[in-house]
Amino acid sequence: MAVVQPLRRVGAAFVAAVGRLDKSLSPSDTLNRLRQHKWTPSDAIYIFHIVLATFWITIMQVPGFPLKLLIPILYAIALLIPFTSQFFVPAGPIFLYLLSFYSSKFIPKEYRPTPSVVLLPTLESVLYGANVSDILTRFTHPILDILAWVPYGVGHYVIPFIVAAFIWLFRPKEALHFWASAFGYMNLTGVLIQIIFPCAAPWYELIYGLTPADYTIRGSPGGLARIDKLLHSSTYTTAFSNSPLVFGAFPSLHAASATMEALFISHFFPQTTKWVFGYAAILYWATMYLTHHYLVDVVGGSCLAVAFFYLLMPEELKGAAATAPPGGLPAASYRSKYEVYDLEEPRGRRGGSRANGAIMRDAEAYDLEELSDRESDGEEMDITFRSPVVPEQPSSAVPLIKSSGGRASPAKKSHRHTASIASLIRSEERGEEGWSPIGGSFAFPPTPTRAQAAEEGKGPRAS
Repeated sequence: MAVVQPLRRVGAAFVAAVGRLDKSLSPSDTLNRLRQHKWTPSDAIYIFHIVLATFWITIMQVPGFPLKLLIPILYAIALLIPFTSQFFVPAGPIFLYLLSFYSSKFIPKEYRPTPSVVLLPTLESVLYGANVSDILTRFTHPILDILAWVPYGVGHYVIPFIVAAFIWLFRPKEALHFWASAFGYMNLTGVLIQIIFPCAAPWYELIYGLTPADYTIRGSPGGLARIDKLLHSSTYTTAFSNSPLVFGAFPSLHAASATMEALFISHFFPQTTKWVFGYAAILYWATMYLTHHYLVDVVGGSCLAVAFFYLLMPEELKGAAATAPPGGLPAASYRSKYEVYDLEEPRGRRGGSRANGAIMRDAEAYDLEELSDRESDGEEMDITFRSPVVPEQPSSAVPLIKSSGGRASPAKKSHRHTASIASLIRSEERGEEGWSPIGGSFAFPPTPTRAQAAEEGKGPRAS
């Protein structure tokens, strides 16, 4: 039951999200929208996209000409079709970041700045009083290796897709566009900084010391080599040895991505705040433990993420609007006490009282008296499940209480079972016997004298 309910909600959200998609395959629809679009100064960013993408494709050597022309051709086709353009247009900054990261290795060496080896460790010692990253790598253990590998070597590549999927399912499309632009521009800026200011990572200092670096040196997996050994593979050794950006220590895009993910999830799903920032803290440690970044790199990447998150956040996604569901998906449904505590719901509530469940889900339209009438007119209800709302007076006595004018006060609507119990008690009959639990006062029955008791005792015997 605890698993089925979330799965049902995800399924309903998926159906609603698919229903919101533009399923048109006609390029003419896209061209019509382009003609009707009102251009603003912010649209000039697309000129920057075109210029930067043209530069990277021009210097790209693998794939060579003319195969590399398929990249802009396929992308243009995806932009023309409405069904694909609704994904490819917002994801433009992410594609531009990936293109920049890959094509950076084709920049001629004579145009590349000289990598710095001593800058980052010096800054770390000056700012923090010690080489913190070096201290964290002194003690290693297989358990610590796995704990660092999961967020650094797996989560970094998987969680961005998970965040995008949850935002697509449970939040408006503007939130998904915000995620694509903030995540894409942040990583693009980080790659450009790494190209302009190349710096060596801690693994270089451990292998080569502080000797000057050049671009003939290949990358290293650092502490992830222990994971390759543990898994009997060479995945990370191969990947980092062929990295396009060998000297891309500052800023840490691993730390930047984790910070951006934590900011997004905590903003749009506030109930997860402590968990996502706990994950980010573990990844901060992992970047230094695996000898891929200095502490100053982690701080720089986190600051980069915070800056892009708040600078690019649109006004309509601030405040309470951040948790509003998208169109076609209702707000978080009401959970009854039976669902919360995983109890079997009574038959009366599962069967004929479905309308009551709808009333319970709408707190503003909820009316106790109307709900009572609906249940009374429906099928029999187990009276062991009583209403938590206590009336001002016992509902069984309400029809029999007399007002100051001598007439019975109008009875309020009540539950059929309670009223039927009250109807069994007759005030006149109980009053004649000397007591009444519902009268204006309580009268004790007269105590018979000894003579009266003796006469009453002899009467039956004489007869």
